[in-house]
Amino acid sequence: MDPAKLSALLERVQSGQLAIDDALAELRTLPFTDLGFARVDHHRALRQGVPEVVFAQGKTPEHIVGVVRELISGGHDVLVTRLAPEPAALVVAAVPALEYVPAARIAKLRVKEERRLGSGFTAVVTAGTSDIPVAEEAAETLGMCGVRVERIYDVGVAGLHRLLAKVEELRRADAVIAVAGMEGAMPSVLGGLVAAPVVAVPTSIGYGVSLSGMTALFGMLSSCAAGITVVNIDNGFGAAMAVVRLLGSARVGAGGAR
Repeated sequence: MDPAKLSALLERVQSGQLAIDDALAELRTLPFTDLGFARVDHHRALRQGVPEVVFAQGKTPEHIVGVVRELISGGHDVLVTRLAPEPAALVVAAVPALEYVPAARIAKLRVKEERRLGSGFTAVVTAGTSDIPVAEEAAETLGMCGVRVERIYDVGVAGLHRLLAKVEELRRADAVIAVAGMEGAMPSVLGGLVAAPVVAVPTSIGYGVSLSGMTALFGMLSSCAAGITVVNIDNGFGAAMAVVRLLGSARVGAGGAR
């Protein structure tokens, strides 16, 4: 249940087109539905503007399918993250309408008409090609939330001229998601080049002393570029949702509705 759907329901009651008992029946799933193994939050779109997202890691395919079907029945868009290829095959076989994106380990289904969040775009930038899976998780999440994405990949500081060649495009972005492993230096460089919010994502890519992303994380948290936001290691989804909150807050602050 999102604000538009709830408003339409209340207008039908007000106009006499829908009986109160029938409206109560439609609202019965608020705020959540108890499936026994999961409590599906139908209220999240009303509170946050984005429906509940299914985190697939650790869940059985049967449980994923159950939650997905419940979200669809509630009229919500569906986004399943961290879905590995083997369980993805079983989930998509059970819910053929889902589209699986292997590069992002995401399954998605748009049920409602696409909404556009902001008139510009968010740049998703990677230091190397090994960082692309995390970047794709961010890009696909942004797309499902109505944010236009420009991908700028393999422009790390080991070849700084590659990044500098994209500076003008980056300066037009509403926000930048910077995805980097190794020493994690790229977000600091970006933070000194653009005025838009920069959300940094450390990845677990790197040799031994990179400590599975800890070195990049520490570097980003210690950045000398003021105001950089840093999310958890490999958390492309979290970076995307940080941008969605930033853009959504700006829109509400300007007098618009979600």
